[in-house]
Amino acid sequence: QVQLVESGGGFVQPGGSLRLSCAVSGSIFSNYAMGWYRQAPGKQRELVATISSGGSTNYRDSVKGRFTISRDNAKSTVNLQMNSLKAEDTAVYYCTATWGRAYWGQGTQVTVSS
Repeated sequence: QVQLVESGGGFVQPGGSLRLSCAVSGSIFSNYAMGWYRQAPGKQRELVATISSGGSTNYRDSVKGRFTISRDNAKSTVNLQMNSLKAEDTAVYYCTATWGRAYWGQGTQVTVSS
C-alpha cells in the first residue's frame, strides 16, 4: 500500500516562503513520477509542478521562477520550495505519485494573506 504524507503547509504573508514535503512509503520511490497539485476554494484542482523519475521538471506558468520541485530518492521524499508567495497561491496542496496509477496524499493547507 503506497502512502503519501504531506507536511510544511501553514500561514504566510505575501512575499514569504514555505517548503512543502511529501514522504512516500510502501513502494520503490525512484520509479514514481511525482507532482504537486493544488485546489483553491470554489476552483478546480490544478497541476502546480511535476518531476519525473529521471529528474525532469515542469511547472505551471504562474509559479515559474517562484516554485522549485525536487526529489530525494534516498529519503523517498519530494519537496516544493515556494518563494515570493502571493494571495492567489492560497490552496490545499496535494502530493501525487504516479507509476501506472496515481496515488494522492491527504493535502496540506497553504494560506497567503496579510
